[in-house]
Order: sequence, then C-alpha cells, then structure tokens
Amino acid sequence: MDTVSNKRSIKGGEFLVRETHAHEIFIPEEFSEEQQMMAQACKDFIKAEIEPVRDRIEKLEEGLVPSILEKAGELGLLGVTVPEEYGGLGMSFNTSMLMADIIGSTGSFSTTYGAHTGIGTLPIQYYGNDEQKAKYLPKLGTGEYKAAYCLTEPGAGSDANSGKTKAVLNEAGTHYLISGQKMWISNAGFADIFIVFAKIGDDKNLTAFIVERGFGGITFGEEEEKLGIKGSSTRQVFFDNTPVPVENMLSDRQMGFKIAVNILNIGRIKLGCGVIGGCKELITQSTQYANERKQFGQSISNFGAIKHKLAEMAIKTFAVESASYRSGQDIEDQIEALQNSGLSKEEALLKGVEQFAIEAAIIKVHGSEALDYVVDQGVQIYGGMGFSADAPMERAYRDARITRIYEGTNEINRMLLVGMILKRAMKGELNLLGPAMEVAKEMTSLPDMSDPGSDLFAQEKRTLQNLKKAILLVAGKAAQDLGPALNNEQELLMNIADMIIEVYAAESSILRAEKLAGMHGEESASAAISMAKVYLYQTVDKLWVSGKEAIANFVKEDEQNILQMGLKRFTKAPLLNTKELRRQIAEQLIEKNAYAF
Repeated sequence: MDTVSNKRSIKGGEFLVRETHAHEIFIPEEFSEEQQMMAQACKDFIKAEIEPVRDRIEKLEEGLVPSILEKAGELGLLGVTVPEEYGGLGMSFNTSMLMADIIGSTGSFSTTYGAHTGIGTLPIQYYGNDEQKAKYLPKLGTGEYKAAYCLTEPGAGSDANSGKTKAVLNEAGTHYLISGQKMWISNAGFADIFIVFAKIGDDKNLTAFIVERGFGGITFGEEEEKLGIKGSSTRQVFFDNTPVPVENMLSDRQMGFKIAVNILNIGRIKLGCGVIGGCKELITQSTQYANERKQFGQSISNFGAIKHKLAEMAIKTFAVESASYRSGQDIEDQIEALQNSGLSKEEALLKGVEQFAIEAAIIKVHGSEALDYVVDQGVQIYGGMGFSADAPMERAYRDARITRIYEGTNEINRMLLVGMILKRAMKGELNLLGPAMEVAKEMTSLPDMSDPGSDLFAQEKRTLQNLKKAILLVAGKAAQDLGPALNNEQELLMNIADMIIEVYAAESSILRAEKLAGMHGEESASAAISMAKVYLYQTVDKLWVSGKEAIANFVKEDEQNILQMGLKRFTKAPLLNTKELRRQIAEQLIEKNAYAF
C-alpha cells in the first residue's frame, strides 16, 4: 500500500484553510515497481486487444466487447481492487485510479470497463454480505459475469431518489417483484448482473437489489444511437414483475440512495482520473501530426500558435494528473487510518471516499473539462483532417463529450462541492469561519510587502495563500448574507466552485513540481516547473473573473467596491513570460514527438 511519509492528517476540503507541503502529497512518479508493471500490462493489453479492433468495437460487433472483457479478466484487470479471498488482486485505491487513467485512452471501452469494474461491481464489494460477495465477486473479477448499474430513469436523472421503479414483496415472502423502466444503462446489451434501484411501498428512499439476467421479466430497448462512445452498449431496461430473491437485497432497506451516492463518489474521481490516458494519447497524436504536416515550407510545429496549443494541452493534463493522484492518495491514507482504527476494509474505503467527496467532485469537473479542451485543440491542430472520420480526432471529440454529463453533470458537481464545504463548516467539521474572519480583518490592514523568500516556489506559495483568501472572502460573504438561501443561487455557487477547483489544481501542480525538483533537481524538473507556474498564473486571472462576477451578483452596491478591492488585493501575481515557458514545454513535446512528461 502506498503511503506518504511525514504526512499530517488532512480532512476533505481542508486544503482551503491549511498549507500543504510537497512532501505530504503523492505524485505519479512515486508509483512502485509493482504498480508500474501492472500499468505496463494494461498498456500491452490495450495495444494487443483493443487498438486493432477499435472500428469493430465502434460498430458494436456482437460478442466482441464481452470477449475483450473476459480477456481483461484473465489478466486480473477486472479484479484490481476485488479482495484476494474472492479471486481479485486486492490492490490499493490509487492503483485502481492508475488503471482508470490508462484505460481512459480506449474511448468506448473505457465506459464499458468503468461500468463493470466500478458502478457494476463495487456495490456488491462494499455493501454485499458474505454470501453475496462469495457468489458474485469471483465471476465479476474474471469477467465470466458482466455487470451493469440501473439507477437513471426517464424522470429521475440528477434527482435519482425520485425514481418510480417499484419492488413488491410476493405473498410467500420469498421474492421482490420489480417493475419499472431504466435508461442510459451501460453494458445492458450483454450484462449478466444488474444493480437495480427501486422503492418498496411508500418508502422515501431507494433500496438496491442484485438482479440476474436469468431471473426473467426483463426486456431491453434497442441500442441507443449516441453522439459518442458508440462502441459501448447503452440500452433501456424494462422490468415487469421481475422476481428477485429476498436474499438479493443489497444492504438494508432504503439504503439504496446512500449506496448510489457513495459509489458515484468513487465513480467521479475515477472518471476525472480516467481522462489522463486519453489526454496524453491525444497530445502525442497532435504532436506527431504537427511534426509531419508541412505548410509554408516547414512543419506546423514550428509555428508559435501551434506551440501554444500543444503546451496548453500538456499544462492542463499535468494539472489533472497532479490533482488526481494527490487526492487519490489522501483517500488511500484515510482508508489505512480507518482500518487501523478497527473498521473493515470495505467500511474504511467507503468512509475514506466519503471524507474526500469534495475532492472527488473537483477531479470529475476539472478532468472532464480538461479533456474537452485537449480534444478540441487536437481537432484544431489537425485542421481539416481533424474533421474527417479517417483521422483519430473525430472519434475522440465525440467520445469526450459524455464525460461532462455522466457521474453527475458538471453543474451538479459544482453545486455539490460548495454545498458539502458549507455543510461541513456549519457542522464544525471544517474550520472555515475562523480563517474567513481573519481574511475580513486583513482587508483593513496594510498588504504584506515582505520578501517571500528565495525558495523555488516561495512567490507562488504566497500567491496560492492569497487565492485561498479570495475564496474565503467571496464564499464567507455569500454565506453570511444569504444563509440557507445560498443553496438556491446556482450561478453564484458555480462561481465559487470554479474558484475552488482552479486553486486545488494549481496547488497540486506546484506541489508536484516542487517535489520533482527535490527528487531530481530543478533542471530535470524544468518542464514540470514551467507547467505549474503557467497554470497558477492563469488561475489568478480566473479567480479575479469568477470572484468579481460573484460579488456583483449578490453584494449590495454600497459594499461592492470594498469587496472588489479585497478581491483585487488577493488576486495579484507578478508578470510572467508565459510565451517563453509554453515554447519550452512545446519544444520538449516536439523533440520527443510524444507526450513527454
């Protein structure tokens, strides 16, 4: 299990009010030899089993994807986190993040894989009783059973608990008869096991059930014609008095909504991390095309506009990767601490992920939007060829779009993460009030003009501290003025969320670059240093814009100038020659003819 030495205990969301040091975070360069071997096995599998048949996958060739899942199971790729006693590898949470990262480059198959290993398997792994685990986990881990997750309904999307699917106990008391309609169900075309959410009687909350395809009373709609991820099976599923043995209730009655929320927290962070492999592949393809494509007598990679695009694609990918594995390890450390306190591994994992649900939402939003940026710029670099189905960007562009929708839309996740922070603050679990009051006092004092010091990132760390103060200034004032009504101000919540997301990504990038410089020297870490500095520089401007818009939306006119002056004070940074730094980053890509970081 990975751990980070000399690390103080940290709570989810606490990064806003405390300074994190580089030695306290995990970076992907620290993966063990065993994890690197697992990653290489996954890459070899993709090269051998997926890349040669991408077009056939896209056409939903019958039996193809299930057979690939079975081959993945033979290699252990479906049972990375399944406990060893059930035939899995029992590896760490951050290792499962690494697998999601690499599989992410496969487009449609990554959805199939994620639906099976994540939302399809994990409810049984974490909420099933011993008999359910023994019956289903070994076959799910090998791919003999394929899994799907049935939550969404025509009238219940983001408001999942409003689902209408019903479960009625039969007269003999032996089976629940489930009736209802589910939609957008990944893997429905071939799944053997369905995690189905339904309400019993007049229950307020959902109950979860393990439903086998062979139970009967199940029919399917045609494969959905989708914008992207065309190679993943997506169908409606209809249940008509489907008999489910009472022993197949998952956990307790009315626990379904909690199961859904906690499993979605895991899905969110893995989806965010799952864009990394795709981003790197797209950057490699874009770089290679830019090196090959000749215009005006030279490769288009020589042009500043192309270098700017390649560098920005790399900078955003570096930030996603830095934030993902930082939060993944925080979860892993929390799981270990909870296990040491006496909880079972399953209980510890659920509570560990729940503790960092804020970060999970951040990673989901940030990662999916970074992927959208990267693929959009990839199309632009390819130019006319980018619009052609004969080039790789067209499929990637379509496949990327879904990531901002599933596992909770980005808008829902933005509002959720701010809501969770404020709720924890009000319950006393997160000390935001004290730091927010300190920020209010600081506005009446003279700015700190002292020398920040000569450390590599001394100025950047001061900038980060000030950006956190900007968040506390805006969020604290909003909570004070609006109280519970803040929950209804969705535009304002999204402004605040954008500020929080960008600061977490920027800080993660700075800390990773600092740790790399300490491990290998500044020269070796020069690209990481450049990427982190450019990302932070851009973050300053983003916080100014989001903060200014937020203040104008709710602060009374006579107070606006004061708040705006405070915001301006906390969103300043020395000028940075981003052009030169981007060119240095791009030139390394161009020289290596691939994503090189």
